[in-house]
Parts: sequence; C-alpha cells; structure tokens
Amino acid sequence: MKPDTAIIRIKNLRLRTFIGIKDDEIKNKQDVIINVVIHYCADKARNSADIQDALNYRTITKAIIKLVENNRFSLLENLTSQVLAIASDHDWIDYASVEIDKPHALRFADSVSLQLSYEKES
Repeated sequence: MKPDTAIIRIKNLRLRTFIGIKDDEIKNKQDVIINVVIHYCADKARNSADIQDALNYRTITKAIIKLVENNRFSLLENLTSQVLAIASDHDWIDYASVEIDKPHALRFADSVSLQLSYEKES
C-alpha cells in the first residue's frame, strides 16, 4: 500500500432485496448486510477542502442502495459482483472488496456471506 492511499470502509449497510431461488425467497424481500472496502490515491484530497478532490463515498453508497433495493437476484455471487462493479467504478480506485451477508440463510448459522475483490492491474 502506498503512503497516499486512503481506505474507505462502508460498514454494515443493511438493505432488503429479493435474493434466492426458493419460492419464499422470490416472493419476499430479505435482509442483506453489505461491507465495502475501497483503496484509492488520496493525494489531492489530503490538502484540500474540495469534494471534487476526494472519492465520494456517499455517491457510491447511493448507487449500491439503488441497485440492491430495485432488483432481484437469484445468486449471492451475482449480487456481490454487481455491487463490486459499483465499488470499483472510478479511475482512482486501486482495490475494492465487497462482502455480502445473507442472515439466516442456513438453519443454525447466523448468516452466509460471499466476498469478491477487484485489484487494478499495474
């Protein structure tokens, strides 16, 4: 990690969506918990008060909310991949990781989660 790298963490974004393949999953929205980690070069933002010099995590979060709440997903892999595409969609981003939990997906487990990551090629 370079010294000018900033790390943004969006923690426990709790949303509801249609996720799964069983009848009750198709008919009823379920909770998902999204965690995003983004690394980007913060050179400009370190000595600035201008939002244009920083990566706007609010814009990223709004796009994730819109995607998740307005769509249906059969697979956790597909949902996670689409959220990762949003989280890594800026030229400044060097690395992004998304983990999505589906609470109560398995009987005796708190949740099932899937994690995917992106790394910019050198």
